[in-house]
Amino acid sequence: MWLREELLKAIWHAFTALDVDHRGKVSKSQLKVLSYNLCTVMKIPHNPLTFEEHFKEDNKGPLSNEGYMPYLNRYILDKVQEDFDVLEFYRMCWTLCYKKNIHPHRLIISDADAFKVWCIFNFLSEDKYPLVIVFEEVEYFLRKLTEAMGIGWCEEKFTDYRMRQNTKTCLTVWELIELVGVIYFSNDVDRQILSMSINEVFSELILDILKQGYMMKKGHKRKNWMERWFVLRPTSLTYYVCEDLTEKKGDIVLDQNCCVESLLDRDGKKCLFIIKCLDKSFEISASDKKKKQEWIQAIQTCIQLLRLGLLSPHREARLRRRELRQKQQLEDQDLTERMKNLQAANEAKQRQLEDMRLKMEEAKAKAELEELRRKKNQSDLQDQYRLDLEREKMVRQEMEEQMAQKSSELDQYLQRVRELEDMYHRLQEALEDERQAKQDEEAMRKLQARLLEEEAAKRAEMEQIYLKQQRTLTQTEAEKEELMAEQLVKERELQAASQQLDRLEKERQGALEQYQEVSRKLERAANKTKTWKDKVAKHEGLVRLIQPGHKGAQRITNWGPASFTDIELELRKKSWQEKKNQGAPAE
Repeated sequence: MWLREELLKAIWHAFTALDVDHRGKVSKSQLKVLSYNLCTVMKIPHNPLTFEEHFKEDNKGPLSNEGYMPYLNRYILDKVQEDFDVLEFYRMCWTLCYKKNIHPHRLIISDADAFKVWCIFNFLSEDKYPLVIVFEEVEYFLRKLTEAMGIGWCEEKFTDYRMRQNTKTCLTVWELIELVGVIYFSNDVDRQILSMSINEVFSELILDILKQGYMMKKGHKRKNWMERWFVLRPTSLTYYVCEDLTEKKGDIVLDQNCCVESLLDRDGKKCLFIIKCLDKSFEISASDKKKKQEWIQAIQTCIQLLRLGLLSPHREARLRRRELRQKQQLEDQDLTERMKNLQAANEAKQRQLEDMRLKMEEAKAKAELEELRRKKNQSDLQDQYRLDLEREKMVRQEMEEQMAQKSSELDQYLQRVRELEDMYHRLQEALEDERQAKQDEEAMRKLQARLLEEEAAKRAEMEQIYLKQQRTLTQTEAEKEELMAEQLVKERELQAASQQLDRLEKERQGALEQYQEVSRKLERAANKTKTWKDKVAKHEGLVRLIQPGHKGAQRITNWGPASFTDIELELRKKSWQEKKNQGAPAE
């Protein structure tokens, strides 16, 4: 969601451009047209009657910024959604104001680049009206611009420019555009390089593009690798066919549940890493190890910010810079107050020293006057009091002792003055040491905070790796137990099969032996049968008693007509079978 303050800054420029007389007021007709354009660009349903109804009781003519603000908040800004094109909104506000304030023929940058500098000004400016940008933010912007251009930062050049501004501590948007397009880069910079650098800083700060570049992505359906242009924002990683961003292929939505991990080289692809989301994962191949590490760190930073519920990195950095400036201002005010106190104390000491000096001069004047008086009295009374010379000498000695005492007091006063001056210098040195110690303490605190953040990030990463290893070990142990159970079941089945095979082998051996035994019995029976047939043929087949013939059909054998009937044959078969059955048990 776009911040209301950033939208208000652009609208403030449009409102100021409509204020032709510079009285801080704009006519209602112009504000009505401005409101309609704002609703059109921001895709808000606009009812022109609401404007008339809202201001029907205000018949005082043009409206000030404070008078227009309630309508703007209620009917426009409170209804803003995320689906409008914020760049089109910025361009509409820019179109209203830039022609009245800049002269394009003087600039070495194009109108499009000037528009981008205008957007960057709105992002970095203070949240106070009229809008200005402090020199610390100007330096931050110029540093990023020179870094994008690939040239070194010249501290002396910026300091010289700042010194030429005398007591100014901030710039307006048109002064910033003139600084970039006329003053700072007018001599030794190629216009195309400057334009590309402005576009890069604009993409980073305004469009929230944290990183972009070509990488290879593995498809989800055909599993093929395709080169895509990736654009990383705080909440998503979008990939396009190429860097002109015209044909979008997809989005990888980042949230607090996502994670990014490095992968080993495989399938002929190197520098692999994977982005894991709740519904799917994305395998990506960078061009080299440095780019791979940069992408992993950038994506991890976005995920960490989402988990902490923070804004985009540049907005967070802007807030931190403002907090540091406010803290520095408070420290400067405190230091100024302390310096005033020290200066007051020093002035009090100076007044005391001056009083002491005056007293010493007064004492010296008195001593000189006393000496002149003494000499005059001595010269006047020399003739008169010659007899009292010894007494006068004694008086003179006393006076000399007094002078010596006064001189000693004067030396003590001078020594005290020197001690006070030395104490003042030591106080100044102590104040400077205290200031330097505070600066060192602040630097150490920042370094300690950064080390603590890095340690916390590494600790979180190590905890994730540890948890993953524990899950892997648990899964491996479970799989190992399942394999051991399956192996035991298979070994039992193998033993049972072996036992069954041995039993079948024994049964087969027994069946084979039975078969051989039956074969021998059949062979013996066949031999006996053959012998019996020979005997029958020899002894009984050739001699046939002549008996009355049977009326039925005569049996025909292989040797001709049978010598006995069917009844006789049946009787002989029964007799033979009985003999055979009796012979089998005997064997």
